[in-house]
Amino acid sequence: MTTSNKNLRTCNNGHKYFKSSECPICPICEHERKPENGFLALLSAPARRALENNGLTSLQKLSSYSEKEILKFHGMGPASIPKLRSALKENGLSFKD
Repeated sequence: MTTSNKNLRTCNNGHKYFKSSECPICPICEHERKPENGFLALLSAPARRALENNGLTSLQKLSSYSEKEILKFHGMGPASIPKLRSALKENGLSFKD
């Protein structure tokens, strides 16, 4: 039998959740704030936060960055790039060269 090191936490909104890492993000709040549509809805929570924390909440702003620049953001992984590339292409945009 394995022992879990998860700790019970309560976020500022009163949600109770267990977490084993030092990450302060409440998974319940994160699920509630996930967009239902748009390109940010395609991404995982860490990737979405990476873009939001860098002010990239529109495809126009995203298109002013290169793929390499986006991948440098904490929380952004290579699996998100094809999703972003596709969203840009559907709107007649692309990453900066």
